Amino acid sequence: MSEATRVLPGQARAQAVAATRSARWGVFSNEDWWSVWIGLLVIVVAWALFANGSSLKWLAVAPAKWKTLAEAWQGVVSHAPNYLALFAAFALLFGTGLAVLGHSLTRFLPAFAILFVVSLLIFTTSAWVEASRYNLEAPLLALGLGLVVSNTVKLPEWFQSGLRVEFYIKVGIVLLGATLPLTLLFWAGPVAVGQATIVSLATFFTIFLAGKALGLDKRFAAVLGVGGAVCGVSAAIASGGAVRARREDTSVAITLVVVWAIVMIFVLPFASRALGLSTPVAGAWIGTSEFADAAGVAAAQAYGDAARNAGGAIAGAPDAAVQAFTLMKVVGRDIWIGIWAFVLAWVATTRWNTSEDGVQAKADVREIWARFPKFVFGFVIASALVTWIASHYSLADYRKVVTPDLVAPISTLRTWAFTFCFLSIGLTTRLRSLTATGWRPLAAFTAGVVVNVIIGYVLSVHVFANYWNGLGG
Repeated sequence: MSEATRVLPGQARAQAVAATRSARWGVFSNEDWWSVWIGLLVIVVAWALFANGSSLKWLAVAPAKWKTLAEAWQGVVSHAPNYLALFAAFALLFGTGLAVLGHSLTRFLPAFAILFVVSLLIFTTSAWVEASRYNLEAPLLALGLGLVVSNTVKLPEWFQSGLRVEFYIKVGIVLLGATLPLTLLFWAGPVAVGQATIVSLATFFTIFLAGKALGLDKRFAAVLGVGGAVCGVSAAIASGGAVRARREDTSVAITLVVVWAIVMIFVLPFASRALGLSTPVAGAWIGTSEFADAAGVAAAQAYGDAARNAGGAIAGAPDAAVQAFTLMKVVGRDIWIGIWAFVLAWVATTRWNTSEDGVQAKADVREIWARFPKFVFGFVIASALVTWIASHYSLADYRKVVTPDLVAPISTLRTWAFTFCFLSIGLTTRLRSLTATGWRPLAAFTAGVVVNVIIGYVLSVHVFANYWNGLGG
């Protein structure tokens, strides 16, 4: 999410080393692949324990509900060995991946230790029996606390090593696959892709045409359009590279994505509750209206947590909000990142003028593969594995045995990964840097936001409501 900077000689050497390491390690060459392997490893270990009559529940610990601070403290102390083991497991998994990718463990581990402790405090606060009355859901707490700290205190540079927003959210999404049966992907997946296609096309052309009408360069307008139409930051970076946009244009697009993503984290759950939406319908609307995976998960998780503590006032299963969001965003929208990059690279090459240095963007199948979000594979494989396990049980036995001993621990670990991500978003967002984008890019992107939210609402709440409500039973 940071702005692109000038490449210095030392940076060039580091980039060359990273490129060599990437070629050497192949499917261990980036965070996308590592999120797949980490997520699947956790699921396989959980399955192995389950198959041998044990469970991952001892490691997948989370604070229980409490009324007094004494109860909360006693809960943390009594499970101290579990929390220490959980920290060690997460540190080993994330640390191994980052070490292979060339990051410093001497920086990451202390930073992650702080992140873990603060996440535990957030988790514990959200377990207060009165938390729902004050909207103290863990995602909003993590984000809000992170924003306050990052904009009032200067964090040390080494601490940034532990704030791996994309890494945490991708591992969490792979783990989420274990809670979504493959049959559900086949059933609701086509609906998600269809809805995402409608919203994506409408949003892109709104932003692109508005940007051109306001005098923006077509490459800049295209980057803004894809940033709003698909997957926020990743899409803006991919499309910027595809059309050879200026670095500052890509930075502005990323800034606008971050601004609106943060606004939507707070607005969409509130609006969903005010409109009386069920959890799956709200999750689908969030999936078509949010601009980043991490921010969208935060909003959907917050609404699910609100439903869990609302005593039946919000229809649908609490987890259905995140499930519908994931189907809509990951299955429906994220897979279009590579396709948009391919299409825009082809248009830039064949229709638009080449850049001043004569470099042309290349459009081929390799571009799609390079931009495709690899963690989607892990999500689908996780879903298929748990679907296969579930096929050996009746529905009653699945809910009685498999859910509490296999699926529930994985869900808890997923929530931890999400919390690391939400807190990292807040701690890496500087509100002051979000004010220098200029009114024309802001106006063009905001026009797309309006179209995105309205069309997403109509499709989620009216056109495809029956499909999404099917998740909430």
